[in-house]
Amino acid sequence: MHENIREGDDVFLHDGDKGFGAVRQVRKHWLVVYIENAGDYEIPLEAVKDAEAGKVILDSAKLDNKLRAAIRRAHSGEDPRIP
Repeated sequence: MHENIREGDDVFLHDGDKGFGAVRQVRKHWLVVYIENAGDYEIPLEAVKDAEAGKVILDSAKLDNKLRAAIRRAHSGEDPRIP
């Protein structure tokens, strides 16, 4: 599954949710993911639940609190009036 991950893939917590970031680098044991409004984070490959068709789905139970907080803030700067 990890071999399906490419730079530029969108990153999600659940399929069908709004993406919160994009893969910047794929390393041997880590992904470097840019999270909107938060910057780059290293995410262990063990936290990837699924990866296909340009989407990477993460297992939130395998993410630390700092990373989960950054994901929650990812869209906080958006204008809610713009669809």
